[in-house]
Amino acid sequence: MNSPAPSAWEELVTAALLGTERRTPPGREAPVALLDAAAVETVRRRAGLRAVRAAERPQPAPEDPRPPLPAAAARRLAMLLADRPGTGGGRRGTTPDLLELLPQWLAAANARGYAPPPETVPALLDAARGRTDLRPAALMFAGPRAVWLARLNPDWRFALRSAPGGGAALPPAQEPDRVRQLWQEGLFAERVALLGAIRAREPGAARELLATTWSTERAEDRLMFLDSLRTGLGPEDEPFLEQALTDRSRNVRATAAELLSALPGSALAARMAVRAGACVAVDHTRGTPVLSVEAPHQCDAAMERDGVVAKAPAGRGERSWWLGQLVEAAPLGTWPGRLGGRTPRETVALPVTDDWQGELHAAWCRAAVRQRDAEWARALLGSPSAPEAGGPGAVSLAERAKLLGTLDGDERAEWVAGFIGTHGLSEAFQLLGVCAVPWAAPLGRAVVDALNIARDAGSYPWSFSGVMGLAERCLDPSEASRLDGLLAIPDEREDASPGAGGYWAEAFQRLGTTLRLRAAMAEELGAQ
Repeated sequence: MNSPAPSAWEELVTAALLGTERRTPPGREAPVALLDAAAVETVRRRAGLRAVRAAERPQPAPEDPRPPLPAAAARRLAMLLADRPGTGGGRRGTTPDLLELLPQWLAAANARGYAPPPETVPALLDAARGRTDLRPAALMFAGPRAVWLARLNPDWRFALRSAPGGGAALPPAQEPDRVRQLWQEGLFAERVALLGAIRAREPGAARELLATTWSTERAEDRLMFLDSLRTGLGPEDEPFLEQALTDRSRNVRATAAELLSALPGSALAARMAVRAGACVAVDHTRGTPVLSVEAPHQCDAAMERDGVVAKAPAGRGERSWWLGQLVEAAPLGTWPGRLGGRTPRETVALPVTDDWQGELHAAWCRAAVRQRDAEWARALLGSPSAPEAGGPGAVSLAERAKLLGTLDGDERAEWVAGFIGTHGLSEAFQLLGVCAVPWAAPLGRAVVDALNIARDAGSYPWSFSGVMGLAERCLDPSEASRLDGLLAIPDEREDASPGAGGYWAEAFQRLGTTLRLRAAMAEELGAQ
């Protein structure tokens, strides 16, 4: 075969693109000749490459000073990381979902200060790449080697943004020149990290640093920086936040107003208290005291400056929209003086005229959550056994879940246990999601008893799959022995869903197996 000319590679590429019928290469059998010529030219091109300087070898991975995992825990980690969610639907069977146990395992390993086996770090990064909820715990556990690997693999670059030390090292507060330089010249992510780190140590210094460039920042950046002031929020932040109420960006103004309303002693909170107080009063003219509501008739410029959004969402009345914002932003401590010295529980118990109860109570709920007021939260939650607790009522289940977040863990669990004991599990999923893990004993017993009642009633278990999944992750492993009596397939009632008994037996067996597995995981991590 004749050797291709110096420009033969381009000719061969053209012949391949156009086809050998339109551009014939040398030789009789055009397709074969084209491939032969391409092979020869490929060897020629490779042989003619000039050697280049070898790339610099990467620096060795940094040492991890933490103690290594116990051998049994290391084997367990490999099992958890090797598990992959099933690709098909259908019955789950009795096998525990190992991937759902990984967050708990990571939290326990981090609490004990262990370092991972180096060979598991790539799998940890892959798991964190697919699940953003895993990233904080996975990157903390993976340690400095995660950042080292992320610099070599673009698939793991999220670790450079999220892991401690992933970006530029933050200068210490004792070096103000370096702090100022990074704040003025750093990347946005570095600046956010710097501001957050300083805010956690010295809230005032962070606020002053932000003020130096506030007027030149983009609106979206101002919003992110302003949000960092939630950490360590205090009265000293009020002048800066008051200034932000006049910002060009509506979102910045709204965030500043929200932060100011979380400061009960702020001037904005006082202004909102006056406005809200003018809308709600006790009416004594009806024999029994009731709350009378007169919603605002307009949203003036001063209200808008203080964060009230004038335009109501679709399907929402303007006056009720304005009222809700005013009551939500008013300090809850002002209501006893306005409403005859009544306690929160007495205030919530008062009837409300003209169907304003839902709007008023919902706004008080948001205020209690924002201001972290447990007394008002208890009043709005009411008794878990009350009939209205199981339905929408004046306070929805979503609002109750947020209110529960203001209570301590034991009180929260006790309330939800009482709710389940009265109303069952069908409406309890949101409430269970805010309870501390592992569930306190009364709550765990209430959940197991309610599942047993649902099984005996012939209910289809898939209706409770969400609660069962939560129980696998949240029930105290010591409750596993209580499930032994629930593993048999019960006799099916005539009105029961077909095959429900078998599904229930599988679900309880999987729950028991998962609880024992969690107990074994904890024991392995505690081993020395």
